[in-house]
Amino acid sequence: MDDLLTRFGLIALATDMTIERDAQRLMPEGTALHVTRIEFANPTTPDNLRATGPRLAAAAALLVPGVDLAGIGFGCTSASAVLGDDLPRLLDDGRAPVSTPVNGAVRGLKAMGLSRLALMTPYLAETTVPVAESFAKGGIEVVSQHSMGHGDDRDMARLSDQAMIDAVARADTPDAQAIFMSCTALPALRVIPRLEAMLGKPVLSSNLALFWSMLDRAQVPCAGPFRLMGCRTW
Repeated sequence: MDDLLTRFGLIALATDMTIERDAQRLMPEGTALHVTRIEFANPTTPDNLRATGPRLAAAAALLVPGVDLAGIGFGCTSASAVLGDDLPRLLDDGRAPVSTPVNGAVRGLKAMGLSRLALMTPYLAETTVPVAESFAKGGIEVVSQHSMGHGDDRDMARLSDQAMIDAVARADTPDAQAIFMSCTALPALRVIPRLEAMLGKPVLSSNLALFWSMLDRAQVPCAGPFRLMGCRTW
């Protein structure tokens, strides 16, 4: 029987309080998102993030077994950065292309012809380092960065609009062609249109980049009040 929906899978951290709400806003009509979660223990240090790796294959197997998926997303920016080159081996089961916030952002920035980025994270400084390194490996220069110093992603999910706007302002420089607001737990979508109007440049968040990439790779049109959503690579 023909499926009337284009289906995607998502692996999220147990402690993420934002990603599913953002997915509801970003996934267009005609798509369905199937979500599973993996164990995670705060704080979001590189060692704790690295521990997610062995849990990924079992989590992917729980995503509607036997059903075709158009894409799978791993919903943790910093864990995907820490796992780095090991991630495809740990997660890719051959069923669908895998997107992460960083590789989605790299694809989106290149689609817009941009190569210089200001990085804003809510993380501890030590956790920001591998995220910046992941962008560099993808050919995107991080020209400036600002870390807010939070260790618990549940606290990151409760940040106010003004706190996020102030952090982006501290990260931004004239050399930056775009801004990346890291962390899938960060409720950044609600401030991106305001920031893009204020700064006059694209602003990407982890969830925006992740879901745009999943949709774009599946050649599913998407739209919304964000500059990235108007880009296509197909």
